[in-house]
Amino acid sequence: MNPLLPSGEQTIADAAKALDKVDWYIYYRARPQHDALLHERVSAMQARLLQHFGVKGALKRRPQVREGLHTWMEVYIAAPSNFDEILASEVMTAQLSELIEGDRHVEHFWDVTSCA
Repeated sequence: MNPLLPSGEQTIADAAKALDKVDWYIYYRARPQHDALLHERVSAMQARLLQHFGVKGALKRRPQVREGLHTWMEVYIAAPSNFDEILASEVMTAQLSELIEGDRHVEHFWDVTSCA
């Protein structure tokens, strides 16, 4: 049994379902000339996610350019278990793929500490 997984869950997927909400960290790279448009589209997408689904987002970018690209990160805290379908639809609506070089890399985390 993994002590970091809640109440006997055996896999991260099982644990995520048990917790129902996980934090999402999504990073990708884009050319600096797309900065303004990417910021505009992601900000509008995150406003829709907050308004329609109650999921608050943050957008971050590394200050330096590496290999001609900026690294961007979207953060979503306590996203619902069906967030993958919701986000996939919103990313298509926002037409983000035309501004991004390569893939969007998704990482999931949940809190392992409790408030005392």
